Amino acid sequence: MGTIRLTMAQALVKFLDNQYVLHDGVERKFVKGVFGIFGHGNVTGMGEALENHIGEITYLQGKNEQGMVHTAAAFAKQKNRLEIYGCTTSIGPGALNMVAAAGTATANRIPVLLLPGDNFASRQPDPVLQQIENPMDYTISAADAFKPVSKYWDRVVRPEQLMTAMIHAMRVLTNPADTGAVTIALPQDVQAEAYDYPEEFFAKRVHYIERQEPFKNALQRAVELIKTKKNPVIIAGGGVHYSNAQEQLQKFAHAFTIPVGETQAGKSALPWDDALYMGSIGSTGSKASNILAREADLIIGVGTRFTDFTTSSKWAFGNPDVDFLSINVSDYDAVKLDATKLVGDAQVTLGQLQKALEAEGYQSAHDSGRLKELKAEWDAIVDDYYSQEVAGGLSQTRVIGEINNFVQPEDVIVCAAGSMPGDLHRLWRSSKPKSYHMEYGFSCMGYEVAGALGVKLAIGDEGEAYAFVGDGSYLMLHTEIVTSIQENKKMTILLLDNNGYQCIHNLQVGQGSEGFGNEFRYRSEQDNRLSGDYVQIDFAQNARSLGAKGYTVRTIEELHEALARAKEETVTTLIDIKVLPGTCTVGTESWWRLGVAEVSTSEKVSKAHEVMAVNVMQARKY
Repeated sequence: MGTIRLTMAQALVKFLDNQYVLHDGVERKFVKGVFGIFGHGNVTGMGEALENHIGEITYLQGKNEQGMVHTAAAFAKQKNRLEIYGCTTSIGPGALNMVAAAGTATANRIPVLLLPGDNFASRQPDPVLQQIENPMDYTISAADAFKPVSKYWDRVVRPEQLMTAMIHAMRVLTNPADTGAVTIALPQDVQAEAYDYPEEFFAKRVHYIERQEPFKNALQRAVELIKTKKNPVIIAGGGVHYSNAQEQLQKFAHAFTIPVGETQAGKSALPWDDALYMGSIGSTGSKASNILAREADLIIGVGTRFTDFTTSSKWAFGNPDVDFLSINVSDYDAVKLDATKLVGDAQVTLGQLQKALEAEGYQSAHDSGRLKELKAEWDAIVDDYYSQEVAGGLSQTRVIGEINNFVQPEDVIVCAAGSMPGDLHRLWRSSKPKSYHMEYGFSCMGYEVAGALGVKLAIGDEGEAYAFVGDGSYLMLHTEIVTSIQENKKMTILLLDNNGYQCIHNLQVGQGSEGFGNEFRYRSEQDNRLSGDYVQIDFAQNARSLGAKGYTVRTIEELHEALARAKEETVTTLIDIKVLPGTCTVGTESWWRLGVAEVSTSEKVSKAHEVMAVNVMQARKY
């Protein structure tokens, strides 16, 4: 084989253009393109390579480095991690702006390829513009900040190092059990340096994503455990979606009459009206799911990380005889809660487990009549929230209900932070898998708008992408609206304006505070605090200034009209919905642990600490 003389950046782009994955017999191109914001640290290296590359790599222009990584992550999540985008930035602040989004991707086990520019490897012009200097270690740069939030990290200080770096990058990006953000730091001088690369490095490379089967002995241990249990409950996590195991999960649950609760990542695995779907579970769970979890003698986790919201900070499981069985492709996640681990692909493992249990004649002791009653009770509670009327304005839950009734089964809603994740988890009725896209592994404010763009890139004309976003999260990051207009990828932004960080305000007040620092209020001359009138913001006008359409809503009638108009619009549209603070859902049969002050001048805070301490004693220790 011969060689091709290319700069390191040119070689990187050419390599990316030849990566494919094969899963369930279907081959697809893995790297769809590269998002970028150019600066002096990448424009003459990666920029030149992307500009002159002849191939299928598409360049998309980001407006904020964190935002474009969120878009890339949302795309990969919606594509079940089978297609990705890369992201290129300059050095210094441009690179560091990606760190929060890298953490978001890694926490959620979503593959993104990050290509931050880096300091000159030669050091000749040091210190260059935007270079971080560490007197104790000259090798440290801004790019080192990615190490804690990356699943793989490398720095290419010689052009020939690119080859091993990218082989390892692809190993992690295509690994269902251990994927996340992959960071390859690219010194700005090395990007432009040439090397005679072997031609075979650029040959078409197919990465095989196999369905991992469980070990026979582990499967048998799981069968023996289940056989001893009468009242199991299934917790369906995001791994159900990534495995396309929704149908198999439904078959398994109905074969043995096992009720199902869903995590944020797992929601929409079952249709909301399935007889065994009991709703969300955990701190933001339904009454039905949480009652059943508290009584369960076995919790069967399928593709879940068992986070604190899923387990109500390990308080949710009240049966002293409860055991845990964890079906997960990740050995790391499978051992949480000291579970009996069953490591394997969710679809394959559930199928084999069902066959083995049927051979044993297993059936749970759940009373179908009681399950029906619990489900009906919760459905009635949701109906009440969806019809909630309050004096003086719109309630948040009523607005969500009206939107739920308006959207189509193929549409996808996107959310991440604030009070809406809890409301949507409890209330939203999904009919189709992958129609509920919640980033709750990191709950990163600012994900919503950028994430909706990623979803729209993924689903194309198959449905509408709706971003549920609060006013606080929107203010943090919304500039990918412009990118959506550039790319002609229309999305609808549902901005519920409740005058501040009301989720945390409610949390704070619930632990004894009078409320401090979370609402968007003017500073008061009386107490020199943010306790004056609410600051009024015209978000619809802000969206219009960026080229989007904008509507303002204060009544149900205006909401119906705005939704209908937004659906007919051909460009990104924002609906500014003014809702009353404190009109969200409340927890049922659940708890969430916080660090409440042990000593305080506030009697209410001290009382809240006492209540917290009691619940801590009731929770599992590990």
